[in-house]
Amino acid sequence: MEPARAPKVRIGDLLVSKGLIIDEQLKRALDEQKRTGKKIGKVVVDLGFVSESQLLQALAAHFSYPFVDMARFRLNNELIKTLPETYARRFRAIVLSEQPDGLLVGMGDPLDLLAMDELQRILRRPVHPAFVKEQELLDAMDRAYRRSEQIASIAVELDSELGTTDFDLDNLATTTDTAEAPVVRLLQSIFEDAVQVRASDIHIEPDETLLRVRLRIDGELQEQVMKEKRIAPALVSRLKIMSGLDISEKRLPQDGRFNIRVTGKSIDVRLSTLPVPYGECVVMRLLDQSAGMLSMDRLGMPENIRLRFENLIHRPYGMVLVTGPTGSGKTTTLYAALNLLNAPERKVITAEDPIEYRLSRINQVQINSKIGLTFASVLRTALRQDPDIILVGEMRDHETAEIGLRAAMTGHMVLSTLHTNDSVSTAMRLLDMGCDAFLVASSLRAVIAQRLVRRICEYCKQPYKLAPQEMAWLGNIDSTALEAQFYKGTGCHQCNNTGYSGRIGVYELLEMDEHLLFALRKGDAAEFTRAAENNAHFRSLAKCALDYARQGVTSVQEVFKISASLDDRNAPVL
Repeated sequence: MEPARAPKVRIGDLLVSKGLIIDEQLKRALDEQKRTGKKIGKVVVDLGFVSESQLLQALAAHFSYPFVDMARFRLNNELIKTLPETYARRFRAIVLSEQPDGLLVGMGDPLDLLAMDELQRILRRPVHPAFVKEQELLDAMDRAYRRSEQIASIAVELDSELGTTDFDLDNLATTTDTAEAPVVRLLQSIFEDAVQVRASDIHIEPDETLLRVRLRIDGELQEQVMKEKRIAPALVSRLKIMSGLDISEKRLPQDGRFNIRVTGKSIDVRLSTLPVPYGECVVMRLLDQSAGMLSMDRLGMPENIRLRFENLIHRPYGMVLVTGPTGSGKTTTLYAALNLLNAPERKVITAEDPIEYRLSRINQVQINSKIGLTFASVLRTALRQDPDIILVGEMRDHETAEIGLRAAMTGHMVLSTLHTNDSVSTAMRLLDMGCDAFLVASSLRAVIAQRLVRRICEYCKQPYKLAPQEMAWLGNIDSTALEAQFYKGTGCHQCNNTGYSGRIGVYELLEMDEHLLFALRKGDAAEFTRAAENNAHFRSLAKCALDYARQGVTSVQEVFKISASLDDRNAPVL
């Protein structure tokens, strides 16, 4: 069946006739179109005369085509892949659903008759076009056409090359005269896939008979297994060259760093190698330098905590600690704080290991313990550089902690991190590190503890009924929560069938008051804990996470994962 040939229409005139724009706006849009060469539809949207939805709905009504809100549409991965990715991206088209007389296909330009004819030929079915938002279309294609098959195909090609050629592995890995080398294309596909799904880490792990590539997405690892185990050394050697590491050293761990551009984004890659029984394991942390620095109001910190935290870091002196396990977002919070404090009238010095983001106007020092450039030595020197604010990447030892506390007591604002479970135990950790109680009490102003929990996917969120074990555990956190309505994601195309999409920070802020400081000076942990629990402004991590669960932002399973105050014997099986 031939697709319907819609009558031609001038989009500007159509928008005027429907009352969406006025003649003066159309004239301005036409002038802008002549200047830029863009299509008139994009011009009126860019100028803010109409929204993209209004434009597409008007066109859809005129041409009797449907308009599909892809953000709410349940897509079928298998059906989408009936149209090869090459054609999907060329024609900006995605198969939405099967219909009795053909396929409903979302298109960036349903009026492109040549594209419709070609799609109909490729799919061998009648095509019924639908208007969709272009960005939603591209996002859906990125989720649907994961590079798993491409990665597997290139891995087979590289394995075949390794098996049939007499070669020097290190020479193969370091070949730079062609971007078509299989090892280069394989790494490129792995990085593209990772950036596409917003992975924070890439793990390359050789095993006895296979190779695992795992991506950490929203805090959880997702795995792709390849049988071509022999390709692992070539991948590792190539990555070492990119990081400036010694490719001949395979017995010792090595750390490196490099920058690459992936799909138009500048990605900073921190690489770590580790010798394992079947080769070397590589873990790469991906830092998107193109994303820009997060501001305090974009962290997701509840407003009451954010305002108190901002007030604390704007004080002229004192120490504020950010605490939590690895991967809980401490660095992101500190960089957001620095971004807020960064001003011409303030001198800011940081000691970091490693420097994750480069900040203008801020003096950032990379720690290098091999040459004696430790946190303590940098901190001592920084105090002679007339700083207003000092950031210490981590309080790792007694010497660093004591210098930091004394700096905070003598007129400097000191920001740093500690690896502790919550804010209450942090002050006691400083005492355990050998710092004098009077020094901690005189310098410490506040501790903010944090975790990251996964957000429930908005597209497959469903009401969730608590199991008896979960109710018992939840009652230990807050008995008033048992009457609340909770939710859980069932899994869909939008969230890669995980039920979650993205993460949000959970924060616990403990400000020092007279009761807490009295307990600190005595070094009494039990009294300090009681004083914290009686602090009117203090709310524990578990209760803050539970607030998100009550709001339908996260699930109770995520609350249970971060709850440190519950008895393991009552924990449900998650």
